[in-house]
Amino acid sequence: PKDKIVITGNPIRKTIAQSTVSTSEGVSFFGLDTNKKTILAVGGSLGAKSINEALANHIDEFEKNNLQLIWQTGKSNASEYARAASNYSNVYVSSFIDNMSAAYTATDIVVSRAGAMAVAEICITGKPCVFVPYPLAAEDHQTYNAMTLVNEGAALMVADNAVNEKLMSNIMQLVQDKQLTDSIQNKIKHFAMLNADTMIAASIIKNVQEN
Repeated sequence: PKDKIVITGNPIRKTIAQSTVSTSEGVSFFGLDTNKKTILAVGGSLGAKSINEALANHIDEFEKNNLQLIWQTGKSNASEYARAASNYSNVYVSSFIDNMSAAYTATDIVVSRAGAMAVAEICITGKPCVFVPYPLAAEDHQTYNAMTLVNEGAALMVADNAVNEKLMSNIMQLVQDKQLTDSIQNKIKHFAMLNADTMIAASIIKNVQEN
């Protein structure tokens, strides 16, 4: 029933929602240069194959454009992607990132799948993002997640089957168009739900008390 629906958002770790890490501290944590724009690419614990392959194919373009990359590859084929990045000092590559607070604060632009938790975290951080929805998610829900933001001018999106051709051009669009990135940053913050944990707890307590 409609009157029983409560929109709370997803609870986000305080280390991300209330991060005290400065941008310079975040960049230094990954051994990168504080004077360069930083791209964060995340694909979950198993990794996002399409994103990883596109980054490997275009890895030299980051250096050519004076960019640096924090690349979370996931476990699948992690050694292959580490080898692809081994000659680039502007690329930090790891199968898993423990300190996501540092990763987000170090970052100017995010490339990510569009699962509910990923979207919630990125909205909280207010980072311009290129979403690459996982096409096999149930009922294609990741595309719907991403399009909710894209339709409001709060993010960009590339279809999974077009990543190799279009991901870098979308990244460069955000890098080069400050007016666009400022607009996206402003709009994506409107989707942030800062008190989801409190709202969920209050709803549970109210339901218990009423029943």
